[in-house]
Amino acid sequence: MRMLLSALAATTFLAGAAQATTVYPLDRATILAGSPFDFKVEFKSVVKPEDVKITVNDQDYKTVLGQEAEFVAEEKGKEDKVLGSAMIARGLVLPAEGAYTIEVTAGSESKSVTWDVYNTGETQKAKNVIFLIADGFSVAHRTAARIMSKGMSEGKANGRLNLDDVPPVAFIGTSATDAVATDSANTMSAYMTGHKTAVNAIGVYADRTPDSFDDPKVETLAEAIRRQTKKSIGIVSTAELQDATPAAVVAHTRKRGDKAEINGMLFDVKPDVLLGGGSAYFLPQATPGSKRKDDKDYVKLFQDAGYTLATDKTELATAAGTNTGKILGIFHTGNMDTTLDREFLKKGTVGKFPNQPGLVEMTTVALDNLSKNPEGFFLMVEAANIDKMSHPLDWDRAVVDTIEFDKAIGVARDFAAKNPDTLIVVTGDHTHGVSIIGTVDDEKPGTDMREKVGTYASAGFPNYTDENNDGYPDKVDVTRRLFLNANNGPDHYETFRPKLDGPFVPAIQNENKEYIANEAYKDVPGAVFVAGNIPKEGDSGVHAVDDVVLQAIGPGSDGFKGYMEQSDVYRVLVDTMALGVKQTN
Repeated sequence: MRMLLSALAATTFLAGAAQATTVYPLDRATILAGSPFDFKVEFKSVVKPEDVKITVNDQDYKTVLGQEAEFVAEEKGKEDKVLGSAMIARGLVLPAEGAYTIEVTAGSESKSVTWDVYNTGETQKAKNVIFLIADGFSVAHRTAARIMSKGMSEGKANGRLNLDDVPPVAFIGTSATDAVATDSANTMSAYMTGHKTAVNAIGVYADRTPDSFDDPKVETLAEAIRRQTKKSIGIVSTAELQDATPAAVVAHTRKRGDKAEINGMLFDVKPDVLLGGGSAYFLPQATPGSKRKDDKDYVKLFQDAGYTLATDKTELATAAGTNTGKILGIFHTGNMDTTLDREFLKKGTVGKFPNQPGLVEMTTVALDNLSKNPEGFFLMVEAANIDKMSHPLDWDRAVVDTIEFDKAIGVARDFAAKNPDTLIVVTGDHTHGVSIIGTVDDEKPGTDMREKVGTYASAGFPNYTDENNDGYPDKVDVTRRLFLNANNGPDHYETFRPKLDGPFVPAIQNENKEYIANEAYKDVPGAVFVAGNIPKEGDSGVHAVDDVVLQAIGPGSDGFKGYMEQSDVYRVLVDTMALGVKQTN
């Protein structure tokens, strides 16, 4: 009997799912009062318009939403496959806070969703907001950075990082709307819009159509700031400025790889300070290094709009002394080099781009420039290479970039000390499956590097030094060093050593387009083959689903607490800046 009931329940569930209509924004969406968003209903079958009924809080939807949705008789997917009918309305605004229950019926299909529309106070809590995000930031990164930078003896750290004095206030859930796993696009999009979305999507709800630009849009934080205030906006990243994290501050696309178009969206919003990589998407196609497929010259367009251009550290220093109020700094055609390569090893692409600024210089210039606006500012600072080096399991590069990120936090803390009306948020967009399990001690006897791994009491303490007191280890290839290890990855050779000749490439593609261990590391003395545990289509480690830690200090920081979804973080940010609907007497 129990089996029969279970089977009937499963059949009922599947039948219901087959007839389920999809409504965007999704159920439990949280929407800022006055913030524009697109409304869409996707039917699973072809329906007649006269059979469609949509109500909002038991009223005809047009009365509440303020416009009639366009009816699409046959929405088509790839190869013109008919997916069903649809209705869509663009740019809706709900000015009144409260619960909105949307009921949709059409023939045998039905769907009910409820949205929470919220408002903010009318008085801002902080004049300035500095949002510091380390891509892929995990607990192991911060622990390793503290030990590598400050040292440890007798079980206690010999110093503190800047981030150690920013109170941890919340755990943040990072999952996407289509998967428990996640990427930088949907995670940062949730932070910057207040709406969760699907993997690879930015500033939209991911619908079923193949066009990556027709998905239902939601307002980004930069757009809300432009709509409601006269604050300045800054974006700083060591990645391409069109990469997922910086893009999410302004952009709308189902496909994070639409970088040429994202560059146009940056220009549409015109953040006052833009510093990072990605010049390839600013340059017209005829220019060497360009990745555009048109003749648009965004360097010229930004300059014509009043921006001072900087292409290296020297030019950035010059631009910082100008009074234009707007700076475009693009220091690499792609992602900028890691701190370890840029400042110490001179590997990667440093030979081609020898005078790149670091995150500290860029953050300093951004704050100096943005703070000239008496109305205040929002600044997003991303340490991108923590993630970009964690993917290929290059832990030394990831940790040294974490130290640089901490130094940028120090710059923000110094600014806030002089400007107490500043909220500082420190967090990650997602984590990696990495832990510190002990040390590797070259002075242990033998040639088997695996036997040189120290765990428990045999780990001892690493012997990094910082003789010049710059906060970075004098070298990473000390005789007893931290041993970080991932819980996932492709087939690869573990060398137990820092990769001094350039960033690690753990796996390469074979003739069957499967990723296999890179034989270039096979003959490194003591190297050990490690069998991968992810599909062979993967060339590197993947993101973890673990919660990220959010730290915050300053006015408005009390809004972060306990467990929060990433979309909830947006609600605190807009409340801190009072971006909701202003009440009229």
